[in-house]
Amino acid sequence: MTTTAAPTTQTLNVPGAGSVELTVQEQGEGRPFVLLHGGAGVQSVGRFAELLAGQGHNRVLTPTHPGFGGTPRPAGLDSAAGLAATYLTLINELGLEDVTLIGNSLGGWIAAEMALRGSPRISGLVLLDAVGIEVEGHPIADVSGLSLPEIQSLSFHDPAPFRVDPATIPDAQKRIMAGNAAALAVYAGTAAMTDPTLLGRLNAITTPTLVLWGDSDQIAGPGYGRALAGAIHGARFEVLPGTGHMPQMETPELVLNAIHRVPL
Repeated sequence: MTTTAAPTTQTLNVPGAGSVELTVQEQGEGRPFVLLHGGAGVQSVGRFAELLAGQGHNRVLTPTHPGFGGTPRPAGLDSAAGLAATYLTLINELGLEDVTLIGNSLGGWIAAEMALRGSPRISGLVLLDAVGIEVEGHPIADVSGLSLPEIQSLSFHDPAPFRVDPATIPDAQKRIMAGNAAALAVYAGTAAMTDPTLLGRLNAITTPTLVLWGDSDQIAGPGYGRALAGAIHGARFEVLPGTGHMPQMETPELVLNAIHRVPL
């Protein structure tokens, strides 16, 4: 593994329905990867971005979804599909080619919506415990009324290393977390975090796709993941042992190894 320079963070104005202000962290050089976080916020992919960039010849861009991390969200940006269009514009504006998208949870939903738009700039798709589809018999857990420890218990195979005492969280961070939850509710549209049309549209994805799923995911179980992978023509599906809903946090090396084993 190589050593990379410290990540840089910039704020970019992306044209679209008005101008969208995006905070984007970047590190590494080489083939571009766009890493899309879920409802846990951009910090949930930070360490993985560092590991991916540190492997050498990888340029990793990690945008913060507007409304997360204390960033502003334009009123008209209110869906996963809207975020997908925004990020495709970002990729076009930056002139990126041969891009691999990696998305966790909500980020996987956004990545799938991006792939559905058929951009020639996108060459690979990695979905980590992605949400967005409706699967009979495999509902997504509704975490809207749960405490942080309860959410963590559902999210990790072993929540102990990630546990945080809510009483120790500073007020400023609590406000950011509340803003994250509010933004997630807007983008997901419902507490179930699904788009009833998405499952039927996934067969239009032609981008080589790898679907990775934690065997202990209690937010959206492996059966949900199999249904998602089965809806995408040619998608590879792999279950990761000892892993919950956020593989990039809990077992990042398993994710990196799987990506290297399956050329995209």
